[in-house]
Amino acid sequence: MQPQDKIIVDGVSFFYGRHPVLKDIRVTFAENAITAVMGPSGQGKSTFLGLFNRLWDDVPGVRVEGDIRIRLGGRWVSPFSADLPLPILRRKVGMIFQEPNPLPMSIARNMAFPLKLAGLRDKAIIAEKIQKALAQAFLWEEVKDRLEKSAMDLSGGQKQRLCIARALVLEPEVLLCDEPTSSLDTKAAGVIEDLLKQLKKQCTILAVSHNPKQVGRIADRILMLRDGRMTPMAPGAVEYDA
Repeated sequence: MQPQDKIIVDGVSFFYGRHPVLKDIRVTFAENAITAVMGPSGQGKSTFLGLFNRLWDDVPGVRVEGDIRIRLGGRWVSPFSADLPLPILRRKVGMIFQEPNPLPMSIARNMAFPLKLAGLRDKAIIAEKIQKALAQAFLWEEVKDRLEKSAMDLSGGQKQRLCIARALVLEPEVLLCDEPTSSLDTKAAGVIEDLLKQLKKQCTILAVSHNPKQVGRIADRILMLRDGRMTPMAPGAVEYDA
């Protein structure tokens, strides 16, 4: 293990029933970097991403072989370990989905919700953390005067930045991004790209994308997932048949 490694994937295979989706994947992910995972549709990219926060924990018929180790709080842990409670894992390994998923409540309550789930009750600290996370997501100036308004009234790009801010409010060490700009227009997608490049200073980012040009703009490293196998890609060599 090298000090700069944040995640080590050690011989991981994933099965739906008897069908193998991922096959003996061995890869490391550097700390404070953006690693993009590309590949044709239906190859298991989202499945791979969901392993790091046990997204598939309750799905019937799935099976995982091998192990993943993540350095959280300076200590190597396995997300598959029963000794690591799922709520704690998901606080430190946040996830952003393809479609923004704000809760049908105010912007402020969206942001406070994960903090209260984590047991935080001090209103002043909650307010401070909310402002910090919204500022990190380039959203504070746009919403500071309407925090009590419904999050559902935001634009698509603002909703996605709110979801990113909601993940950041728990100060995760790893951020999983599953096609975070695919539902956005070019301008809103550009804001998210700039945001991710800023966030790698504080998070290790794994991003699934179908957009080779976007990957070229934001990724420090590119991996290709095809036929269950993962291989590194050279910069500029990310075209493929979708």
